[in-house]
Amino acid sequence: MLAFLSSFLIIFIAEMGDKTQLLAIAFASKYKIYQVIIAISLATFICNAIAVLLGGFLVAVVPLDIISFLAAVSFICFGIWTLREKGTDRAKETNSNLGPFLTVLFAFLFAELGDKTQLATISLVVEYKNILGVLLGATAGMILSNVVGMIVGLLLKKHLPEKVIKWISALIFIFFGIFGLTRLLFF
Repeated sequence: MLAFLSSFLIIFIAEMGDKTQLLAIAFASKYKIYQVIIAISLATFICNAIAVLLGGFLVAVVPLDIISFLAAVSFICFGIWTLREKGTDRAKETNSNLGPFLTVLFAFLFAELGDKTQLATISLVVEYKNILGVLLGATAGMILSNVVGMIVGLLLKKHLPEKVIKWISALIFIFFGIFGLTRLLFF
């Protein structure tokens, strides 16, 4: 249960103001929201499944102390990455003959592959060693974050305080990274 709740919370917060959330908001303004939610949900599950499988492999092959150290450092890096990341509005650039569902699915899938939230999901599997809990928590957190973003974005006509959201996300990542390093070094 701890793996689910932690993954949900970390990924939910990390996704706030992320480029894929901005992409979801843009798609929601262009297509029917239920199509966008279903496509994003499937893409999110696929990306998180890849991440937890990779994280599970790392846990089986690499010594735990090394993995824990790398996970903590990666969270600090994700925090810094969050501050440096610039939003993109790729949905307006996307003219596709695939239809709304496949357009959103592929755009979101490719935008999320290798993204900080996918890398964070790998780190969460390494930390909690609970593939199912992390998969379900990270997927639920990302989907809910994108749904909230779409609703708020549509209501506020896309004038979100992106800079504040990025700073909060970054500080949370950095906090978890420092906490992980401290736990490794002193306990």
